[in-house]
Amino acid sequence: MNETRRDFILAAASTVAATSLPRAIAGTADAVARNDKGAKTMDYRSARELIGLLQSRQVSAIELTDRAIARIDAHDGKLNAVVVRDFARARAAATEADKALARGERAPLLGLPMTVKECANVAGLPTTWGIPGTEKLPVHEDAVTVARLKAAGAIVLGKTNLPLMLADMQSYNAIYGTTSNPWDFSRTPGGSSGGAAAALAAGYVALELGTDLGGSLRIPAHFCGIFAHKPTHGIVPGRGIAPPGTPSLAIPIQVPLAVAGPMARSAGDLALALDIIAGPDATDALGYKLVLSPPRHTELRDFRVLVLDQHPLLPTSGSVRAALDALADRLGKHGVTVARTSPLLPDLARIGRTFVQMLSAVMAAESPDDVYAGLKSRAAALPAEADSIAAARLRAATMSYRDWVKSDRLRIGITDRWQLLFRDFDVVLCPVTPTPAFAHDHSEMAARRILVDGTEIPYGEQVMWNGNATLAGLPSTAMPIGFSSEGLPIGMQIVGPAMEDRTTIAFAELVEREYGGFVPPPAFKS
Repeated sequence: MNETRRDFILAAASTVAATSLPRAIAGTADAVARNDKGAKTMDYRSARELIGLLQSRQVSAIELTDRAIARIDAHDGKLNAVVVRDFARARAAATEADKALARGERAPLLGLPMTVKECANVAGLPTTWGIPGTEKLPVHEDAVTVARLKAAGAIVLGKTNLPLMLADMQSYNAIYGTTSNPWDFSRTPGGSSGGAAAALAAGYVALELGTDLGGSLRIPAHFCGIFAHKPTHGIVPGRGIAPPGTPSLAIPIQVPLAVAGPMARSAGDLALALDIIAGPDATDALGYKLVLSPPRHTELRDFRVLVLDQHPLLPTSGSVRAALDALADRLGKHGVTVARTSPLLPDLARIGRTFVQMLSAVMAAESPDDVYAGLKSRAAALPAEADSIAAARLRAATMSYRDWVKSDRLRIGITDRWQLLFRDFDVVLCPVTPTPAFAHDHSEMAARRILVDGTEIPYGEQVMWNGNATLAGLPSTAMPIGFSSEGLPIGMQIVGPAMEDRTTIAFAELVEREYGGFVPPPAFKS
């Protein structure tokens, strides 16, 4: 007999209840179950449900907007997720949306309140990337993705927090302060789209726009128990998502490996948002048309799944592996073809090393001159025999174009290997990070360490699992699948073939329908 959503939630909740819980979690299994019943209150409706209510005139855009603003005012003192607020313009836009709805006009998101990550330009609001001194730089034009969301009828309430230069797995900076995790305020919601994930989990909004390079959509989704989608590289325009003061938005800047993508509390809402933001930039001289393949299957049992729960370059905690393995067992009992290995699988160690090298080079490219000079000096001081991941990352930060080309050719070969694997499998399931959300740590980043079941690893190596999709430009959908013994959400990645974003999202939607997905944090159930 297949498990229902309620069975899944109660099973997870019973594990939570067996241990002492973090201070942000006051409940036990019954509390989590009660919280699930409350998931259909207005604060936790999906975007699709809210749009249906708007179109049937059961609720107005101004009512939804005022409710979201009231919730932010009531709760964000604890989280600090929505750090740039544009409530007056949002209310005005909601009033206009209600007039349009009354005239019978329809658009995919007409009247829906949402927020966007601070790094995306919204005309009239600051874009700082957390860099002090940039707060007053004028922003005259929406990012392409923001413009598309607005054209679809979305109402932008404001912008959500991120780390300095989007360069951390936590979300804090000197301008806006620290964002906390709705499941435990002593822990991070992740980064760099941490404010976005916290806003969704806290029930402020049903939809968010984030970005991802080293896992910045997927890590916060995993830490906060929500859904996110890293699209195939290049299908969502990045124009208008650039460091503050970028001189012109007329020319699109395609950052290697980086993407923008949707975040939500359901897989269906990811599909809805992706259809709106994906597509060629109007400034693209080639004028190509984007054609995403339909989902490979519409029934869960028809999927061929490869499950990976161990990485050669870093340990993964027992709680994360147990959650993934439990889901794999459920899938197998459901009739899904589940494998644990394949001769076609690319070398994960080579992927990991190449990924951190290219990631380091991309991140360092935007560094101030003095920081970049320091990186060059530190790299030059490394012993010739140093071959750790940390040493490779440091050398790569200032690599030559010649070395970049060598790495990129490795990337191309790895990408081809993945495409061969996806002839035999439809999706690959793997962890997002080795552990659930960790405690706030604002010490010097190079000195930070993470404990994985007692084993200490360098802070930066947590991103290794994300390299599988990022390096090859593949789509990856992150979704919640369970809880740790401390009551913290655990997510997984669903990685698929390039241009088959609809396959990974469809798989997430089928898993969600069969076993459950998002559960509201107990502290935010009302």
